[in-house]
Amino acid sequence: MPPAPDLSTATVAYLAADGLLDPLLAALEGDVVAVRERLVLARAPRAEAGWWAANTWHDLQRREIESINDGNRWLRSMQRNWALYAVGHHRRAALIEGKLPPLRPKPLTFPAALPSAPMGSWTLWEPGLMLASPRCSSPFQNGEVAFVEDHDGPPSRAYRKLWEALLGAGRWPQPGERCLDLGASPGGWTWALQRLGAEVIAVDKAPLEPRIAALPGVTVRNESAFGIDPETIGPVDWLCSDVICYPRRLLALVERWRAAGLARNFVCTIKFQGEDEHEAAHAFAAIEGSRVVHLHHNKHELTWVLLAD
Repeated sequence: MPPAPDLSTATVAYLAADGLLDPLLAALEGDVVAVRERLVLARAPRAEAGWWAANTWHDLQRREIESINDGNRWLRSMQRNWALYAVGHHRRAALIEGKLPPLRPKPLTFPAALPSAPMGSWTLWEPGLMLASPRCSSPFQNGEVAFVEDHDGPPSRAYRKLWEALLGAGRWPQPGERCLDLGASPGGWTWALQRLGAEVIAVDKAPLEPRIAALPGVTVRNESAFGIDPETIGPVDWLCSDVICYPRRLLALVERWRAAGLARNFVCTIKFQGEDEHEAAHAFAAIEGSRVVHLHHNKHELTWVLLAD
């Protein structure tokens, strides 16, 4: 039997996004201390590990507890709001959770501001050992963002990714701004952008749903997102892409638009179809001023955001 991991060496914990535990572990390489379900304890933080995490627990703390009340008091001594991610000892963890102020998250109506109250995360690693972090990367319980959805307007649910990306950025298209939606069919992102009052140029060889194409302020161009010349579009305030392609092809498209200097803000989904996740993510993250994140509404993909100053 291998020796028990030395948890005192762990300074950070990553809650892997669903289905993305393997790339998170690969990003941490030899810094992994222990793993239980989707929770990974690590010796040192790494930015690339955060790309694959639903939530990052910074400044990880550990505490040996003598009772349920002892654990409850420890958490309350640090702050009010705590989200449990259970990795075992479920009944005992639930008893501690039951003594904490209840979490009653309400779905957000977009556009909205991020919650201002800090959300800590904790787990019961052993019956007498708790791990916790009062400072996490996400203000949502285990990184799970819920919106008040529109089940009638959009032709797909992909718009939730765009909403979440803009929510995290703290900025979104304003009425009258010009937006380019690449790979727009069937029109979920176009619907979301038009709903904000923006003028939308929707580009896709496949048709948009007719009622989306007919919305005021929407112009449709039935051509390839990759063959389009930026000069034929002109300046845009937002370049948005949820197009299905290999990451390197998306990177070339982004670089062409950046070289043209015609797009101010970018929100693009990086979709993975092979084994080049880390190489592609690094290439996007290397673009100055940008960030790579995994959204709750992403699948096997990441989102890249670059905002104008």
